[in-house]
Amino acid sequence: MLIRFEVENFKNFQNRIILDFSRPSSYEFNQEVISQKYGCITKGIAYGPNGSGKSNLGLALFDIVTHLTDNNVISERYILYSCLNNKKKKVSFKYTFRFDDSELVYEYAKQSMRQLLSERITIDGRVVLDFDYGSNDGGSVLKGSENLNLSANKNDQISRVKYVIGTALLEDNKENRVFLKFADWVNHMLLFYSLDSRRYEGFSVGTESISKGIIEKGKLSDFENFLRKNGIGYSLVERMDGKGEPQIYCKMLYGEVDFFELASTGTSSLALFYYWYIQMEKASFVFIDEFDAFYHFELAQVMVQLLRGMKETQVFLTTHNTDLMSNDLLRPDCYFLIGSDRIVSLTDATDKELRKAHNLQKMYKAGAFHEKG
Repeated sequence: MLIRFEVENFKNFQNRIILDFSRPSSYEFNQEVISQKYGCITKGIAYGPNGSGKSNLGLALFDIVTHLTDNNVISERYILYSCLNNKKKKVSFKYTFRFDDSELVYEYAKQSMRQLLSERITIDGRVVLDFDYGSNDGGSVLKGSENLNLSANKNDQISRVKYVIGTALLEDNKENRVFLKFADWVNHMLLFYSLDSRRYEGFSVGTESISKGIIEKGKLSDFENFLRKNGIGYSLVERMDGKGEPQIYCKMLYGEVDFFELASTGTSSLALFYYWYIQMEKASFVFIDEFDAFYHFELAQVMVQLLRGMKETQVFLTTHNTDLMSNDLLRPDCYFLIGSDRIVSLTDATDKELRKAHNLQKMYKAGAFHEKG
Protein backbone atom coordinates (compact mmCIF):
# COMPACT_ATOMS: atom_id res chain seq x y z
CA MET A 1 0.00 0.00 0.00
CA LEU A 2 0.97 3.61 -0.47
CA ILE A 3 1.93 5.12 2.87
CA ARG A 4 3.45 8.45 1.83
CA PHE A 5 3.64 10.63 -1.28
CA GLU A 6 5.78 13.69 -1.92
CA VAL A 7 5.90 16.02 -4.92
CA GLU A 8 7.72 19.27 -5.63
CA ASN A 9 7.37 21.86 -8.41
CA PHE A 10 4.39 20.16 -10.08
CA LYS A 11 1.75 22.56 -11.42
CA ASN A 12 0.63 24.77 -8.49
CA PHE A 13 2.75 22.87 -5.95
CA GLN A 14 5.90 25.00 -6.08
CA ASN A 15 7.24 23.72 -2.77
CA ARG A 16 7.41 20.13 -1.63
CA ILE A 17 4.08 18.86 -0.33
CA ILE A 18 3.49 15.60 1.49
CA LEU A 19 0.43 13.36 1.64
CA ASP A 20 1.04 11.08 4.60
CA PHE A 21 -1.11 8.01 5.23
CA SER A 22 1.41 6.43 7.60
CA ARG A 23 0.40 8.21 10.83
CA PRO A 24 -3.17 7.29 11.75
CA SER A 25 -4.34 8.46 15.14
CA SER A 26 -5.46 6.14 17.92
CA TYR A 27 -9.20 6.64 17.43
CA GLU A 28 -11.24 3.61 18.45
CA PHE A 29 -14.08 4.28 16.01
CA ASN A 30 -14.24 3.53 12.27
CA GLN A 31 -11.13 1.39 12.50
CA GLU A 32 -12.00 -0.32 9.22
CA VAL A 33 -10.52 2.65 7.35
CA ILE A 34 -7.09 1.79 8.76
CA SER A 35 -5.17 -1.17 7.33
CA GLN A 36 -4.54 -3.61 10.14
CA LYS A 37 -1.73 -5.19 8.12
CA TYR A 38 0.15 -2.01 7.21
CA GLY A 39 -1.04 0.43 9.85
CA CYS A 40 -1.89 3.14 7.34
CA ILE A 41 -4.96 5.11 6.27
CA THR A 42 -6.88 3.48 3.43
CA LYS A 43 -9.74 5.96 2.91
CA GLY A 44 -9.45 9.73 2.65
CA ILE A 45 -11.40 12.81 1.57
CA ALA A 46 -9.69 16.06 0.59
CA TYR A 47 -11.09 19.57 0.95
CA GLY A 48 -9.78 22.84 -0.37
CA PRO A 49 -10.93 26.03 -2.11
CA ASN A 50 -11.05 26.25 -5.88
CA GLY A 51 -7.52 26.43 -7.22
CA SER A 52 -5.96 24.87 -4.13
CA GLY A 53 -4.73 21.85 -6.06
CA LYS A 54 -7.20 19.03 -5.41
CA SER A 55 -7.30 17.95 -9.06
CA ASN A 56 -3.56 18.55 -9.44
CA LEU A 57 -2.91 16.25 -6.50
CA GLY A 58 -4.65 13.45 -8.37
CA LEU A 59 -2.60 14.10 -11.49
CA ALA A 60 0.59 14.18 -9.42
CA LEU A 61 -0.24 10.89 -7.72
CA PHE A 62 -0.97 9.29 -11.08
CA ASP A 63 2.06 10.68 -12.88
CA ILE A 64 3.71 7.37 -12.05
CA VAL A 65 1.21 5.66 -14.38
CA THR A 66 2.35 7.73 -17.37
CA HIS A 67 5.79 6.10 -17.62
CA LEU A 68 5.56 2.79 -15.74
CA THR A 69 2.48 1.38 -17.48
CA ASP A 70 0.78 1.28 -20.87
CA ASN A 71 -2.57 2.10 -19.29
CA ASN A 72 -4.78 5.02 -20.21
CA VAL A 73 -3.37 8.51 -19.59
CA ILE A 74 -5.06 11.90 -19.86
CA SER A 75 -2.09 13.42 -21.66
CA GLU A 76 -3.56 16.89 -22.16
CA ARG A 77 -3.79 17.36 -18.40
CA TYR A 78 0.03 17.17 -18.22
CA ILE A 79 0.87 19.74 -20.91
CA LEU A 80 1.39 22.38 -18.22
CA TYR A 81 3.76 20.40 -16.02
CA SER A 82 6.20 22.27 -13.80
CA CYS A 83 5.19 25.23 -11.64
CA LEU A 84 5.23 28.43 -13.71
CA ASN A 85 6.21 30.46 -10.65
CA ASN A 86 9.53 28.65 -10.56
CA LYS A 87 12.43 28.98 -13.03
CA LYS A 88 13.52 25.38 -12.64
CA LYS A 89 11.81 22.74 -14.74
CA LYS A 90 12.73 19.72 -12.63
CA VAL A 91 9.71 18.09 -10.99
CA SER A 92 10.43 15.61 -8.20
CA PHE A 93 8.28 12.71 -7.00
CA LYS A 94 8.69 10.27 -4.13
CA TYR A 95 6.39 7.34 -3.30
CA THR A 96 6.81 5.19 -0.20
CA PHE A 97 5.08 1.80 -0.12
CA ARG A 98 4.70 -1.11 2.27
CA PHE A 99 4.39 -4.61 0.88
CA ASP A 100 4.29 -7.44 3.41
CA ASP A 101 7.00 -6.51 5.93
CA SER A 102 9.11 -4.51 3.47
CA GLU A 103 9.32 -0.85 2.50
CA LEU A 104 9.89 0.23 -1.09
CA VAL A 105 10.68 3.83 -2.04
CA TYR A 106 10.42 5.00 -5.63
CA GLU A 107 11.93 8.40 -6.41
CA TYR A 108 12.15 10.03 -9.81
CA ALA A 109 12.44 13.41 -11.46
CA LYS A 110 11.03 14.66 -14.76
CA GLN A 111 11.10 17.73 -16.93
CA SER A 112 7.81 16.89 -18.64
CA MET A 113 5.39 14.00 -18.66
CA ARG A 114 7.56 12.09 -21.15
CA GLN A 115 11.04 13.30 -20.17
CA LEU A 116 12.59 11.47 -17.25
CA LEU A 117 15.67 12.91 -15.53
CA SER A 118 16.37 10.22 -12.95
CA GLU A 119 14.92 7.13 -11.24
CA ARG A 120 15.78 5.29 -8.05
CA ILE A 121 14.22 2.37 -6.20
CA THR A 122 15.18 1.49 -2.64
CA ILE A 123 13.94 -1.66 -0.90
CA ASP A 124 14.42 -1.89 2.87
CA GLY A 125 17.14 0.75 2.70
CA ARG A 126 19.08 -0.85 -0.17
CA VAL A 127 19.28 0.93 -3.53
CA VAL A 128 18.35 -1.74 -6.07
CA LEU A 129 17.93 0.40 -9.20
CA ASP A 130 19.40 3.80 -9.96
CA PHE A 131 19.59 5.62 -13.29
CA ASP A 132 20.51 9.13 -14.36
CA TYR A 133 19.20 10.10 -17.79
CA GLY A 134 21.52 13.10 -18.13
CA SER A 135 24.71 11.08 -17.81
CA ASN A 136 23.05 7.92 -19.18
CA ASP A 137 24.50 5.99 -16.28
CA GLY A 138 23.12 3.53 -13.77
CA GLY A 139 22.02 -0.02 -13.28
CA SER A 140 20.00 -2.58 -11.37
CA VAL A 141 21.19 -5.10 -8.78
CA LEU A 142 17.90 -7.01 -8.60
CA LYS A 143 18.79 -10.68 -9.02
CA GLY A 144 18.14 -11.59 -12.64
CA SER A 145 18.52 -8.05 -13.96
CA GLU A 146 22.23 -7.40 -13.34
CA ASN A 147 23.22 -8.14 -16.94
CA LEU A 148 20.71 -5.75 -18.50
CA ASN A 149 22.44 -2.81 -20.16
CA LEU A 150 20.32 0.12 -19.01
CA SER A 151 22.65 2.56 -20.80
CA ALA A 152 22.36 0.96 -24.24
CA ASN A 153 20.49 3.83 -25.87
CA LYS A 154 21.35 7.30 -24.67
CA ASN A 155 18.31 8.90 -26.32
CA ASP A 156 15.84 6.31 -25.06
CA GLN A 157 13.31 7.84 -22.65
CA ILE A 158 11.73 4.52 -21.70
CA SER A 159 11.67 4.19 -17.93
CA ARG A 160 14.46 1.88 -16.82
CA VAL A 161 12.20 0.61 -14.07
CA LYS A 162 9.57 -0.29 -16.66
CA TYR A 163 12.28 -1.89 -18.79
CA VAL A 164 13.36 -4.14 -15.92
CA ILE A 165 9.73 -5.02 -15.14
CA GLY A 166 9.04 -6.06 -18.73
CA THR A 167 12.38 -7.60 -19.69
CA ALA A 168 14.26 -9.14 -16.77
CA LEU A 169 13.81 -12.77 -15.71
CA LEU A 170 13.92 -11.99 -12.02
CA GLU A 171 14.80 -14.66 -9.51
CA ASP A 172 12.19 -15.68 -6.97
CA ASN A 173 13.42 -13.98 -3.83
CA LYS A 174 11.97 -11.59 -1.26
CA GLU A 175 13.42 -8.42 -2.79
CA ASN A 176 12.17 -9.24 -6.26
CA ARG A 177 8.72 -10.18 -4.99
CA VAL A 178 8.44 -6.77 -3.35
CA PHE A 179 9.55 -5.12 -6.60
CA LEU A 180 6.96 -7.03 -8.62
CA LYS A 181 4.22 -6.25 -6.11
CA PHE A 182 5.08 -2.59 -6.57
CA ALA A 183 4.80 -2.96 -10.37
CA ASP A 184 1.44 -4.71 -10.06
CA TRP A 185 0.17 -2.04 -7.62
CA VAL A 186 0.99 0.77 -10.03
CA ASN A 187 -0.63 -1.14 -12.89
CA HIS A 188 -3.92 -1.25 -10.97
CA MET A 189 -4.24 2.42 -10.01
CA LEU A 190 -7.44 4.14 -11.16
CA LEU A 191 -8.36 7.82 -11.42
CA PHE A 192 -11.64 9.00 -12.87
CA TYR A 193 -13.87 12.06 -12.94
CA SER A 194 -17.50 12.20 -11.86
CA LEU A 195 -19.22 12.73 -15.20
CA ASP A 196 -16.89 11.86 -18.07
CA SER A 197 -16.91 8.20 -19.06
CA ARG A 198 -13.88 8.60 -21.31
CA ARG A 199 -11.64 10.55 -18.96
CA TYR A 200 -9.85 8.17 -16.66
CA GLU A 201 -6.27 7.28 -15.92
CA GLY A 202 -4.58 3.98 -15.18
CA PHE A 203 -6.13 0.55 -14.63
CA SER A 204 -6.81 -0.41 -18.28
CA VAL A 205 -6.17 0.43 -21.91
CA GLY A 206 -8.76 2.08 -24.16
CA THR A 207 -12.38 2.88 -23.43
CA GLU A 208 -15.73 1.15 -23.54
CA SER A 209 -19.23 2.46 -23.05
CA ILE A 210 -20.74 2.30 -19.59
CA SER A 211 -23.67 0.28 -20.96
CA LYS A 212 -21.42 -2.27 -22.63
CA GLY A 213 -19.23 -2.60 -19.54
CA ILE A 214 -22.16 -3.23 -17.20
CA ILE A 215 -23.91 -5.65 -19.55
CA GLU A 216 -20.85 -7.70 -20.50
CA LYS A 217 -19.91 -8.10 -16.84
CA GLY A 218 -23.38 -9.58 -16.21
CA LYS A 219 -24.33 -6.74 -13.87
CA LEU A 220 -27.46 -5.28 -15.50
CA SER A 221 -29.84 -6.68 -12.88
CA ASP A 222 -27.52 -5.66 -10.08
CA PHE A 223 -27.26 -2.16 -11.57
CA GLU A 224 -31.07 -1.91 -11.60
CA ASN A 225 -31.14 -2.89 -7.92
CA PHE A 226 -28.36 -0.42 -7.17
CA LEU A 227 -30.41 2.39 -8.71
CA ARG A 228 -33.56 1.34 -6.86
CA LYS A 229 -31.73 1.38 -3.53
CA ASN A 230 -30.81 4.96 -4.32
CA GLY A 231 -34.32 6.08 -5.23
CA ILE A 232 -34.24 5.57 -9.02
CA GLY A 233 -36.86 3.02 -10.06
CA TYR A 234 -36.03 2.21 -13.69
CA SER A 235 -36.83 -1.14 -15.27
CA LEU A 236 -33.73 -1.92 -17.35
CA VAL A 237 -33.34 -4.15 -20.40
CA GLU A 238 -30.56 -4.94 -22.84
CA ARG A 239 -30.89 -3.86 -26.46
CA MET A 240 -28.48 -3.74 -29.41
CA ASP A 241 -27.75 -0.50 -31.23
CA GLY A 242 -27.23 -0.13 -34.98
CA LYS A 243 -23.58 -1.20 -34.65
CA GLY A 244 -24.43 -4.37 -32.77
CA GLU A 245 -23.22 -2.94 -29.45
CA PRO A 246 -25.19 -3.72 -26.26
CA GLN A 247 -27.00 -0.76 -24.75
CA ILE A 248 -29.04 -0.24 -21.59
CA TYR A 249 -32.65 0.78 -22.19
CA CYS A 250 -35.40 1.77 -19.79
CA LYS A 251 -38.64 -0.12 -20.27
CA MET A 252 -41.63 2.20 -19.87
CA LEU A 253 -45.38 1.54 -20.07
CA TYR A 254 -45.64 2.48 -23.73
CA GLY A 255 -42.15 2.07 -25.08
CA GLU A 256 -38.42 1.89 -24.42
CA VAL A 257 -35.75 4.58 -24.33
CA ASP A 258 -31.98 4.61 -24.12
CA PHE A 259 -31.00 4.91 -20.43
CA PHE A 260 -28.67 7.84 -21.02
CA GLU A 261 -31.29 9.78 -22.97
CA LEU A 262 -33.64 9.53 -20.01
CA ALA A 263 -31.17 9.78 -17.14
CA SER A 264 -30.56 13.06 -15.35
CA THR A 265 -27.06 14.42 -14.87
CA GLY A 266 -26.93 12.95 -11.38
CA THR A 267 -28.20 9.55 -12.52
CA SER A 268 -25.63 9.47 -15.35
CA SER A 269 -22.93 10.26 -12.81
CA LEU A 270 -24.23 7.45 -10.62
CA ALA A 271 -24.05 5.04 -13.57
CA LEU A 272 -20.42 6.01 -14.14
CA PHE A 273 -19.65 5.43 -10.46
CA TYR A 274 -21.29 2.00 -10.61
CA TYR A 275 -19.38 1.08 -13.78
CA TRP A 276 -16.08 1.67 -11.99
CA TYR A 277 -17.29 0.40 -8.61
CA ILE A 278 -17.86 -3.12 -9.92
CA GLN A 279 -14.23 -3.16 -11.03
CA MET A 280 -12.67 -1.56 -7.96
CA GLU A 281 -12.04 -4.83 -6.17
CA LYS A 282 -9.16 -5.25 -8.63
CA ALA A 283 -7.85 -1.72 -8.07
CA SER A 284 -4.99 -0.86 -5.74
CA PHE A 285 -5.61 2.89 -5.38
CA VAL A 286 -8.67 4.85 -6.54
CA PHE A 287 -8.80 8.64 -6.84
CA ILE A 288 -12.18 10.21 -7.70
CA ASP A 289 -12.07 13.94 -8.31
CA GLU A 290 -15.20 15.89 -7.22
CA PHE A 291 -16.87 12.51 -6.91
CA ASP A 292 -20.22 13.85 -5.66
CA ALA A 293 -20.53 16.99 -7.80
CA PHE A 294 -23.97 15.90 -9.02
CA TYR A 295 -25.22 13.97 -5.98
CA HIS A 296 -27.75 14.86 -3.32
CA PHE A 297 -25.88 15.00 0.01
CA GLU A 298 -27.55 11.82 1.29
CA LEU A 299 -26.55 9.94 -1.86
CA ALA A 300 -22.96 11.17 -1.43
CA GLN A 301 -22.96 9.69 2.07
CA VAL A 302 -24.18 6.35 0.73
CA MET A 303 -21.36 6.31 -1.82
CA VAL A 304 -18.76 6.96 0.88
CA GLN A 305 -20.21 4.11 2.93
CA LEU A 306 -19.87 1.80 -0.07
CA LEU A 307 -16.27 2.81 -0.67
CA ARG A 308 -15.46 2.55 3.03
CA GLY A 309 -16.27 -1.16 2.87
CA MET A 310 -13.54 -1.90 0.30
CA LYS A 311 -10.87 -3.42 2.51
CA GLU A 312 -8.04 -4.05 0.06
CA THR A 313 -8.32 -0.85 -1.95
CA GLN A 314 -7.07 2.59 -0.98
CA VAL A 315 -9.58 5.29 -1.95
CA PHE A 316 -9.05 9.05 -2.01
CA LEU A 317 -11.84 11.50 -2.87
CA THR A 318 -12.03 15.24 -3.40
CA THR A 319 -15.15 17.26 -2.67
CA HIS A 320 -16.57 20.58 -1.52
CA ASN A 321 -19.38 18.83 0.38
CA THR A 322 -18.82 19.47 4.09
CA ASP A 323 -21.80 17.25 4.98
CA LEU A 324 -19.35 14.38 4.45
CA MET A 325 -17.00 15.76 7.11
CA SER A 326 -18.44 13.55 9.80
CA ASN A 327 -17.17 11.02 12.30
CA ASP A 328 -20.14 8.87 11.34
CA LEU A 329 -18.44 8.22 7.97
CA LEU A 330 -14.69 8.43 8.52
CA ARG A 331 -12.38 9.91 11.18
CA PRO A 332 -10.53 13.22 11.63
CA ASP A 333 -7.27 11.67 10.42
CA CYS A 334 -8.98 10.69 7.14
CA TYR A 335 -10.12 14.20 6.21
CA PHE A 336 -7.42 16.32 4.59
CA LEU A 337 -7.13 20.04 3.90
CA ILE A 338 -5.21 21.00 0.76
CA GLY A 339 -3.30 24.21 0.24
CA SER A 340 -0.64 25.11 -2.29
CA ASP A 341 2.12 24.35 0.23
CA ARG A 342 0.62 21.80 2.62
CA ILE A 343 -1.70 18.82 2.91
CA VAL A 344 -2.79 18.22 6.48
CA SER A 345 -5.36 16.02 8.19
CA LEU A 346 -7.95 17.57 10.49
CA THR A 347 -6.19 15.85 13.38
CA ASP A 348 -2.99 17.74 12.61
CA ALA A 349 -4.75 20.98 11.69
CA THR A 350 -5.76 21.81 15.26
CA ASP A 351 -4.27 21.68 18.74
CA LYS A 352 -7.62 20.49 20.05
CA GLU A 353 -8.02 16.80 20.86
CA LEU A 354 -10.75 15.59 18.53
CA ARG A 355 -13.28 13.02 19.70
CA LYS A 356 -16.08 11.10 18.03
CA ALA A 357 -18.72 13.44 19.48
CA HIS A 358 -17.19 16.51 17.82
CA ASN A 359 -19.09 18.08 14.92
CA LEU A 360 -16.26 18.35 12.40
CA GLN A 361 -18.35 20.20 9.83
CA LYS A 362 -19.34 22.86 12.33
CA MET A 363 -15.75 23.24 13.51
CA TYR A 364 -14.50 23.52 9.92
CA LYS A 365 -17.00 26.23 9.03
CA ALA A 366 -16.08 28.09 12.21
CA GLY A 367 -12.43 28.16 11.16
CA ALA A 368 -11.16 25.76 13.81
CA PHE A 369 -8.73 24.08 11.40
CA HIS A 370 -5.74 25.64 9.68
CA GLU A 371 -4.26 24.49 6.35
CA LYS A 372 -0.91 26.15 6.87
CA GLY A 373 1.62 25.43 9.55
